[in-house]
Amino acid sequence: MKAIDIRNKYLKFFESKGHKIIPSSPLIPENDPSVLFTTAGMQPLVPYLLGEKHPEGTRLTDYQKCVRTVDIEDVGDNRHLTYFEMLGNWSLGDYFKKEAIEWSFEFLTKHLNIPVDKLSVTCFAGDEDAPKDEEAIEAWKKAGIPEERIYLFGKNDNWWIAGDEGPCGPDTEMFYDTGKPKCSENCNPSCDCGKYVEIWNDVFMEYYRHADGKYTKLSKQNVDTGMGLERMAMLLQGKETPYETELFSATMEKLKELAKNDDIHSRRIISDHLRSSMMIIADGGTPSNTDRGYILRRLIRRMIRHLNKLEIEQSKLSELIDITIDSLKHMYEELDLNRDRIKNIIIEEQQKFSKTLEHGEKEFEKALNKAKSEGKDTIDSSSAFRLYETYGFPIEMTIELAKENGMNVDVKEFDKLFKEHQEKSKIGSEHKFKGGLAEQNEITIAYHTATHLLHKALQIVLGEHATQKGSNITTERLRFDFAHPKKVTKEELEKVEEIVNEQIKKDLPVTCEEMTLEEAKKAGATGLFENKYGDKVKVYSIGDFSKEICGGPHVEHTGVLGKFVIKKEESSSSGIRRIKAVLIKE
Repeated sequence: MKAIDIRNKYLKFFESKGHKIIPSSPLIPENDPSVLFTTAGMQPLVPYLLGEKHPEGTRLTDYQKCVRTVDIEDVGDNRHLTYFEMLGNWSLGDYFKKEAIEWSFEFLTKHLNIPVDKLSVTCFAGDEDAPKDEEAIEAWKKAGIPEERIYLFGKNDNWWIAGDEGPCGPDTEMFYDTGKPKCSENCNPSCDCGKYVEIWNDVFMEYYRHADGKYTKLSKQNVDTGMGLERMAMLLQGKETPYETELFSATMEKLKELAKNDDIHSRRIISDHLRSSMMIIADGGTPSNTDRGYILRRLIRRMIRHLNKLEIEQSKLSELIDITIDSLKHMYEELDLNRDRIKNIIIEEQQKFSKTLEHGEKEFEKALNKAKSEGKDTIDSSSAFRLYETYGFPIEMTIELAKENGMNVDVKEFDKLFKEHQEKSKIGSEHKFKGGLAEQNEITIAYHTATHLLHKALQIVLGEHATQKGSNITTERLRFDFAHPKKVTKEELEKVEEIVNEQIKKDLPVTCEEMTLEEAKKAGATGLFENKYGDKVKVYSIGDFSKEICGGPHVEHTGVLGKFVIKKEESSSSGIRRIKAVLIKE
């Protein structure tokens, strides 16, 4: 079964169960400082899982585009990917464990035709904070999973929480038996031997963990589920790896044809990183030396190095991009729509990096030979930093080169040199998924509301072209990216600041209406990333000053925001400016 068929079956199945199909959110998240990219299906739905009313109702389903690079060093093995698609369905205070488990079992066995004897599940065993999940266990038994294939584990395996405080609860995970022999008598779904592959996870949010470590029951219970599309396609097609499915096969085959020095590990890295880079660029990403732009640049540069390892001519990259887009455009229309932009950005990065790659690798060889001649097994920090500063080698690339030669890198000392040079994204800059739960509080809600005022003020002062291109909010400040071809003058910034503070002093009411997208457009609402909206949207109005499509939440009136002060205006990327501002309580 092809991936597109799995996706369509999933969405139609849950639509038949009363779920509204909502579109995927962009890979570049709005107002979530906990991550650089959308990293999980539930991440864009956090406000609604916390109590905000969703305009499409209490039963939702979608496919969500996701990027995670915490495992980037493992890409090239038989399962790791940096870009993946997550299928999900949600209950926002509607159905709970019984229905979620019944439907999971029905979809797997009746619609994907997976034999029951191929399925095992895990449930929460219980501890001092919460009892054994008897309801889930009984639901699985009733569905048709025999007791001997229902495994019980503790919080490390079958409990979900985002951060140290917030909604949480037990989960139940579904596993596919690949038919491989057990690695031992105790082999079970918690084992990493490859016999059992996790295919789906149903999370039951029924508790709240308080800051003091105590757990209390939630009055409103939610269900959040996630199924990895690439992994499911691999299993249903009887493939050993996702790279053998139609999602990658065209690119993998072309790479093999073009390679003068074939290596399947390098082909997998190129196929993965090319797809991830294209998806990020299609959603507005641009390479840079900080934050998500650094991750994108790292993906492209790592891909280029492996193209060189395969001895593939630079001129063939455009052809590879076309082949990859053509193989995926039936699933991701945005790739075809942004074909020229994707090509221009990736090829420009290739041209920039290829000029220094050859020289940098020669420099690395010198550092390697020097370390070996001195009887050392570590590349010193000064050599690693020189590779970064002079040749644009990310430290991760130097580590990878060293590893290929049986060497280490003095990363600790490199980090010290790096911080002295400039504070940029560094190893581990992409945080693990926290879902933004910890960041949604009175302060960040105030900053989010202020971005609406800032957006409108910029359009008044600079023109209608000054549309939002991204934002990042913490408890310390807001960061707002917008389209503008040149530096904003001091006078213009002062005028923007003045307009925002005028609206705050007016203590304008902030109201919300639900309407169709067409009604929102007719009402003059500003829409960002329109392809992500469903049939119904929330429109937040700030008096008669601002009207935007947004998920929320916001303050009730502007008077509580305090004084708005712009701290900095700078370039974010070509044609995009960035403002950093704070709210000061007076």
